[in-house]
Amino acid sequence: MREEKPIPLLVLGLGNVLCGDDGLGAVAVHLLERRYRVPDGAVVLDGGTLGLSLLPHLEQAKEAILVDAIRADGPPGSLVRLEGDDVAPAVAARLSVHQVGVLDLLDAARWTGAYPSRLVLLGLVPESLELGVRRTPAVESALPGLVERIVDEARALGHLFLPRTDDEVAARSPRDLAHVYGV
Repeated sequence: MREEKPIPLLVLGLGNVLCGDDGLGAVAVHLLERRYRVPDGAVVLDGGTLGLSLLPHLEQAKEAILVDAIRADGPPGSLVRLEGDDVAPAVAARLSVHQVGVLDLLDAARWTGAYPSRLVLLGLVPESLELGVRRTPAVESALPGLVERIVDEARALGHLFLPRTDDEVAARSPRDLAHVYGV
């Protein structure tokens, strides 16, 4: 295990923003950072499709919330929450190329003895993983609820994300990335 400062809570957005709904995890963490103040002790990271290169972050995390598109029963845009031992099988059922990296990431953390004491996977059921930077209407309309669920989950773990003022939100608007993330 790495001898670095521990991260009490890691919120890790995953997915490929170039493949429609697959990028919802990355978009959700950007929305979270834009709309909420990240509390001390929490790290919010857009992990995209980085796979094993995220291992140092996960090794340092005491608790982790992964945010991603999740294949599950239910209509597109449905919220899905998995915890603990249910997370690895969900990412093993390949939804897209990046999830091979997520399973490898979780296995590597387990092998190094640095698996988070609590691991939660939050996400939405995707409708389309086709090439394109826009998400489907079902997923797009469900993103604010997903962000709220991340905030609720973090609160349950003892980390309070406080809403930003309208002026703070406007100042943090990622104008240069708006075309990619649609936020």
